[in-house]
Amino acid sequence: MGSKNKLKRFQENETFDNVVQPTREEVVGGNFKYKGKWNTDFFKRDAPLVVELGCGKGEYCVGLGKMYPEKNFLGIDIKGARFWRGAKTAIEEEMAYVGFLRTQIELIEDIFEENEVDEIWITFPDPQIKYKRTKHRLTNAEFLQKYKRILNAQGSIHLKTDSEFLHGYTLGLLHAEGHEILHANHDVYKNDFSPKDVVGIQTFYENQYLEQNKPITYIHFRIK
Repeated sequence: MGSKNKLKRFQENETFDNVVQPTREEVVGGNFKYKGKWNTDFFKRDAPLVVELGCGKGEYCVGLGKMYPEKNFLGIDIKGARFWRGAKTAIEEEMAYVGFLRTQIELIEDIFEENEVDEIWITFPDPQIKYKRTKHRLTNAEFLQKYKRILNAQGSIHLKTDSEFLHGYTLGLLHAEGHEILHANHDVYKNDFSPKDVVGIQTFYENQYLEQNKPITYIHFRIK
């Protein structure tokens, strides 16, 4: 994407009511205006809050919104030019319950109050295979504890990835730490029992992986 296109998308994001782009200082100062108030002040309705981490183009958030209009969906990514498409689609299709936040994922405890989130989706994240980058893996032990604090008592996490490495790493960690695995599948399109929100939504990148015959894996779990 050219720099002119990126700038145009950044500028258009500023005009979207469904996009929040705070500075880092606004988030980490402890007084972020939507913390604990996403449903009341942003979505303006009481509904289960579902968060997608690393939402990319926003396709999964929009897809989930079409599938479950009774829930509120918030996609988070540091690259606003990416989720511009999802934000624009949500506006065009009058999906007021789908929003986007431009910030860093490691700041989620400054973004959400304890027990505020009902579900977390992590879709096709960077597997961070190099050992020295383990700390950036979105399913490492440190991130799992962050998720636990913002999820309510029955809250759960979905991991959908083309990385067999990340799938295996996460399963091993979940078993080792005694977390509850609700569903695990190493190839969702070869299993008739895959949930509809797993096989019923395909992103641009997922389609590329499928063309390469890469299996798409999935884990649904709850942190104990």
